[in-house]
Amino acid sequence: MPAPADAGAVLLALGAATLGESGGQPMEPSIRPAWPGAGIAAPAHTVRCGPGDNLAIHVAVADAPAGSALVVEAAAPLERGYWGEVLTTAAQARHLAGLVIDGGVRDVAALEAHRFPVFSSAIALPGATKVGPGAVGGRVRVGGVEVAPGDWVVGDIDGVTVVPGDRLTEVTAAGRARAEREAGLFQQLREGRTTLDLLGLDPSAIERID
Repeated sequence: MPAPADAGAVLLALGAATLGESGGQPMEPSIRPAWPGAGIAAPAHTVRCGPGDNLAIHVAVADAPAGSALVVEAAAPLERGYWGEVLTTAAQARHLAGLVIDGGVRDVAALEAHRFPVFSSAIALPGATKVGPGAVGGRVRVGGVEVAPGDWVVGDIDGVTVVPGDRLTEVTAAGRARAEREAGLFQQLREGRTTLDLLGLDPSAIERID
C-alpha cells in the first residue's frame, strides 16, 4: 500500500528518537547530521559502494525517484569524501530528499548553504575514486541497521531511525501514541509530579548520602 502523502511530514514531526522507541530501528550514534538543523524523512533508495569509490552514488543520483533519500553502505576506507557539493547540486536538481551514508562527506558549508539534508559517520577531505565496483538497490547495512529499498529513514539532531516500509502505518501509530503519552507526562511534571512517581521507579537501589 502506498504511503500517505503526508507521511514524511508526520514522521519528521514525531522525530527519530520517538520512532526509535516505537518500533523503528535506530542507527548507531556515529551517524550524525553533517550540519545543524538537517532533517529528513523519506523512502530509501539503497546504494553499496566499493572501497573508497563513489561511482555507485553517481549512478543512484541519476536513477533515484524524486523524493527518495540515498542510503549508502560504503566499504572501507570510510574516511573519504564520498559526497560533496557537486553531488548535492545534482541531487537537488533531481529533487532527491537527502543522504544517509556510513562513510565520509565533505563541503559541509556548501551542504548547509544548499539546505540539503546529509547524515554521515565522518567528515573527510580525501576524494573518492569513480571506477566501481558497487551496486544500486537491494539490502544494505548502514549504521548497524539493515535497510531495504522503500524503508523510510528519519533523521534529525538526535540521529537516524529506519522505519520498515511494511510497518510504516504501525510504527507511525505507535509513535503518535507515545508522543501523546509524553505530552501528558510533561504536563504532570510541570504540575509538580516526579518522574519517580509517574514512571513507577524504585529509588531503593540508590544511596542517598548526606
